[in-house]
Amino acid sequence: MTPAGSLLQPDSNPALYVSSVLTLYVDLPDTPLRASASDQWLARRFHDDGVPLHVVETALLLGSLRRLIRPADAPRLSPIRSLAYFRAVIDELRAHPAPESYLDYLRLKLRQAVAALPANLQKSTFSDDR
Repeated sequence: MTPAGSLLQPDSNPALYVSSVLTLYVDLPDTPLRASASDQWLARRFHDDGVPLHVVETALLLGSLRRLIRPADAPRLSPIRSLAYFRAVIDELRAHPAPESYLDYLRLKLRQAVAALPANLQKSTFSDDR
């Protein structure tokens, strides 16, 4: 039987973990408005492989920021179409963990980067309350 407290912990609840990963993913700029079946499968795989949710979130933010913070004269990148885009960043962070405070820093930097985008490139689903 599962302890009652674990139902509220995404890392120990597969459905909550997958939902959290997919919400984080689709809220990013340049990602689809809805996750695909393969995105759902991959999010479940991350859970099954024991990737902590904070590592996935850090990877999503870092990968997104790397795309957004580019020279102004650089060609525009095509939109991200799959959660798999972030897999290499997750592997990078698992091999070289980020400091605890890095996630808050990335959240702030992403909010700033999104605010600097032209309005037509900003995603209305991105929220400041995370």
